[in-house]
Parts: sequence; structure tokens; C-alpha cells
Amino acid sequence: MFSNYLIGLREGLEASLVVCILIAYLVRTGRRDALKPIWTGIGIAVAIALGFGCVLEFGSQELTFEAQEALGGTLSILAVTLVTWMVFWMRRTARHLKSELHGKLDQALALGTGALVATAFLAVGREGLETALFVWASVHAASDGTPRPLIGVALGLATAVLLGWLFYRGALRINLSKFFTWTGAMLVVVAAGVLAYGLHDLQEADWVPGLHDLAFDISGTIPPDSWYGTLLKGVFNFQPDPTVLQVTVWLLYLVPTLVLFFAPVGFASGKGKVTVADEQGSRPSEASQA
Repeated sequence: MFSNYLIGLREGLEASLVVCILIAYLVRTGRRDALKPIWTGIGIAVAIALGFGCVLEFGSQELTFEAQEALGGTLSILAVTLVTWMVFWMRRTARHLKSELHGKLDQALALGTGALVATAFLAVGREGLETALFVWASVHAASDGTPRPLIGVALGLATAVLLGWLFYRGALRINLSKFFTWTGAMLVVVAAGVLAYGLHDLQEADWVPGLHDLAFDISGTIPPDSWYGTLLKGVFNFQPDPTVLQVTVWLLYLVPTLVLFFAPVGFASGKGKVTVADEQGSRPSEASQA
């Protein structure tokens, strides 16, 4: 549940910050008339993300076991690829996010209502589709037949919306650079587990060999149905009897990715701040990005 809460929080906060920046800029520049198209674009993006998640969940139930495993493994690998790109992208470009969005919004204001809807849709839609795919892959890997994974996602998204609103109102200031760095690192750990489970799915589908070549089996020490086995599976997608390929891929992904992720990116102290104005545009609040 915690890993899914983290996904909802991390991905949801990115989307919330995007929405805050767009709306605060329009309010501060006296363009409240453009808020309706922005909310329309955001609503369409959320609806498409939810629809995409439903298609993944209910569409896969009609497939054969082998097809389900092949689809699950393939989408898990795709989800890990997207989330890895996302955490590196956010770490590299976070300090430029506000100026980039402002530039796109200025262009959209000049083009009209349709461009505003498209700008908001594209800004939020990408986050929504990535979240839907990664949540589906993570729930597919960690689900034990209970609704707890989805509850974790919902709680994470709710927390992200609350934090976004508090940023907008100027009531909350945290070091977003540290927040995105450490939550990004934890997401990399979660992604490593999803990747290993995705490979296991492909082995179950007989797309990849080595299903019966176990690296170790500690099911007797850590029973999968024990509370601590369930906790490890829910947080890290831990499997007490992984195959050699799963362990190899897990290590080859996790170690180099974390090394690269924590490598210096050249952020200077005091730079890269996001400013979110309040509804009157008179009391800006700053959340440090660096």
C-alpha cells in the first residue's frame, strides 16, 4: 500500500504543481476569463487517464492466462521506462518548469480558447497517462486480491491535491528539490520491483526462458502470506523465490539508476524557485526548488 501511496503522491503532486502554476499565472495577469478552458483541458486529461486505467484493468481480464501475463510483463517494462524518464526529467528541469509553462500559456492565450484547452490537457495529460500505467503495473505486481493498493493510490492523490492547494494559497513551503529527489529515489526502488515482476510475467507467458531457475528460495523464512512478507511485497514488490533473471535485472536496473540519479546536476544554491501567487495575486509564496 505504501508504494502505491508514494506513486499517487509523487505523480499527483507534479500534476498539482502544473495546475497551480497555470491558474496562478492567469489570476495574477488578470486573465480569469481563461480559467474555464484551462479547467476543461484538465478535466479531459483526468477523464482520459481514468479511462485508460479502466481499459488496462478490465480489458486484460478477457484475455487468456498467457496473454494476460505477456501484456502485464510488457506494460510493466513500459511503465518502468516511463517512470524512470519522468524522475530524471523532473530532477533536471524542475527549476525551469514555471517559465516553460508560462511561455506555453502566453502562446495559447494569443491563439484562443482551443489552444488553452490543449495546453492544459497536454500539461496534465502526460502525467495522468504515466500515472495510470505505472499504478496499473504496480497494483498488478503487488495486489493480493484486496483493494488496499488502490486505496493507497487514492490517498496519495488526495494528499497531492491538498498539498497543491496549500501551495497555491501560500500556506505551505517545503524544499521541493529534496522532496522530488527522495521520492524519486524511492520510486526507482519501486520501479525495480515492478521490472523484476514484469520479467516474471514474461517468463510465465513463456516469452522469456528461465522460469524454474531460482536464484534462491526463502519462502520458509519469509512466508508470502505472513504480515512481514505481505509488507515487503507491498512496499518493494519483494518475492521470496525469484528467478536468476529477476535478480539480475533488478540489480542491473537499480544500482546504475540510483548512481546516476544521485549524481550532481549542477543546481546552484538559491536558484530554481517556484512562485505561486494567491487568488488576488498580491501575496506570492515561494517553494524552494533547490
